[in-house]
Amino acid sequence: MRERPLPGIGDAPAGGARNLFFALCPGEGTRDAIAAQAERLKRGHAPRGRWIKPHRYHLTLHFLGTHAHLPDALVAAALAAGDEVRASPFEFALDRAGSFANRSIPWWLGCARPDAGLAMLHDGIAAALRAGGRRIRNGKRLVAHVTVLRDADRALPPTPIEPISWPVAEFVLIDSLLGEQASHAVLRRWPLRA
Repeated sequence: MRERPLPGIGDAPAGGARNLFFALCPGEGTRDAIAAQAERLKRGHAPRGRWIKPHRYHLTLHFLGTHAHLPDALVAAALAAGDEVRASPFEFALDRAGSFANRSIPWWLGCARPDAGLAMLHDGIAAALRAGGRRIRNGKRLVAHVTVLRDADRALPPTPIEPISWPVAEFVLIDSLLGEQASHAVLRRWPLRA
């Protein structure tokens, strides 16, 4: 995932769209462990679908919408909200696999129980967005997960996995280009400080 300076945000290429969201990106060791677990799921269940490439693994904290053009005001508000968040570093574990019952049947790795540090970061971003006058799209509780497969041909029942430790020292704002030229660009990183 590359970090991109702010100039250049704008229209998506023809046929593309952009997602804007706050997220956690795994470090190399965590990313490798997620990829290894995804490979075990692939070998053990042999589903058809689109496997996510490891460099695109992330855990979405707040989704800010899909746009043909990223509104400058939304990007500015998101950057200002991120600047206001104060949270300490923490660690949590991905300890189960499963899927969501929607039309694309995504398979994911997630947490059996929400982590307090993760919930505090999620809530802190939501509070900063609201303080800046932004409505929160996903007002429900955080369902912490990393998607590893999209458009699966069947559901995956909740399955315990060997826990994957995820130390968290920062969160990011991502501009995700969808479609044939799919890519993630980090617009800004915010370190967590004790």
